[in-house]
Amino acid sequence: MKRVIPALCLTLIIIGGAAASLAASDAATCCFTNPRYSGQCTVTPGPDETCADILAYLNNQNSVGKAYCGNTIIRGGWASVTCEEKETAQQPEWTLKLKKHRENH
Repeated sequence: MKRVIPALCLTLIIIGGAAASLAASDAATCCFTNPRYSGQCTVTPGPDETCADILAYLNNQNSVGKAYCGNTIIRGGWASVTCEEKETAQQPEWTLKLKKHRENH
């Protein structure tokens, strides 16, 4: 019994750490849109960055030096949005409509 408890604690710590890192990786993705930018911009913040920092950078007319959103020069008009799934974001609208049609019939 004495050996089971430390092993159980270690297992719980490992599982908890894996779940925390998974949640952190999901939370560490920022998505933005702009009417002058084609599609959705997805950015993974650096260690000392937040999504708010990146959005402020993109909306600052004087900002230079970072390569967000394919190194775009578009400044101003950016909005933070919920990240789309990769499959949905990359498919043209007509393919999504066809997929829904096939699912319903």
